[in-house]
Amino acid sequence: MATEGPEDWQRGGFGLYVHWPFCEAKCPYCDFNSHVVSQVDQARWARALASEVRCAGEQTQGRVLSSIFFGGGTPSLMAPETVAAVIEAARDSWTFANDIEVTLEANPRSVEAGRFVGYARAGVNRVSLGVQSLRGADLRRLGRLHDVDEARKALSVARDCFDRVSFDLIYARQDQSLQDWREELEEALELAVDHLSLYQLTVEEGTAFWNRARAGGLRGLPGEDLAADMYELTQEICSAAGYDAYEVSNHARPGAQSRHNLVYWRYGDWVGVGPGAHGRISQGPVREATVAWRMPGAWIAQAEAGSGMESREILSAEDQASEYLMMGLRLSEGLYLDRLHALDPAIAPESKIAELSALGLIESRDGVLRTTGAGRLVLNSVIAALLP
Repeated sequence: MATEGPEDWQRGGFGLYVHWPFCEAKCPYCDFNSHVVSQVDQARWARALASEVRCAGEQTQGRVLSSIFFGGGTPSLMAPETVAAVIEAARDSWTFANDIEVTLEANPRSVEAGRFVGYARAGVNRVSLGVQSLRGADLRRLGRLHDVDEARKALSVARDCFDRVSFDLIYARQDQSLQDWREELEEALELAVDHLSLYQLTVEEGTAFWNRARAGGLRGLPGEDLAADMYELTQEICSAAGYDAYEVSNHARPGAQSRHNLVYWRYGDWVGVGPGAHGRISQGPVREATVAWRMPGAWIAQAEAGSGMESREILSAEDQASEYLMMGLRLSEGLYLDRLHALDPAIAPESKIAELSALGLIESRDGVLRTTGAGRLVLNSVIAALLP
């Protein structure tokens, strides 16, 4: 069935994702496209990234850009001049929303005041710090190079330079009890500014943790019941502190939600530039999934030759509906059934909605389908039940 064209993506917004693939070290739990190198030619990478942004701008003229997100890797290893070049290219390519959000991910170890001032001058107005734990022993287990004092100092510098600050924590770690997590989360909320991303530790294939687990060396991880208790405790404590869960793993004060991530979860369009970056771009009734070359050397060579994009795939309406379902049900606000069924009438049939509603896992009201708290605990199963 034909899609709604531009009107469909506009219901989710338009953003730009910029991937900086370089890190000081590879964390054992990380399955992102990150690479450890001794030196980076910042000027060369600035030119290549800016060129890719301008190429994308030529294909998406007339749009209003609501967000830019520098992810990685470790974007706080970027020179402020590199960040500025990318933001300037975006400004040349699209009209900026009056309240555009420009986020940069930062590692506490690479935070220093002068660099953050440079990012702010370049146009960054929000930072997201990869703190991951407020316990020294767990930071070492997670392979992080910073310590707790460095994390606290980084948060202090970030608060001085930016009005909007988020940081990440990983829980359900080795040998962590429910009380341990309660104490750490309450400590984190005392440090928080307006947003927290709280993720359960997952062991992904291809990571050092995966290999360690297969060899029997990753002991002390919580069972399913304890992990579920930790999730429910997270919702309870954050909500009481004024940080409601607007998405499965993300908590914010009112108005402080990550606008860029909302573009993904509301299934808008976004341009992805940099090694391994993914994008979703609509051109009239056609929506494409784009993927950039993954390896940094291959990407920059291709970008300098004309395009760092490795593939562009036209998504069927059914594939779009599946993606919208998987994204939208992560949000506490849910998704619009008319939009979903315009893409694929067979997805989320009334009989399945009624069945899952009776189980207390979802609710459908005024044309909006959303998961309940119980449903978010078993979100993958809920999604599987609603797919054709």
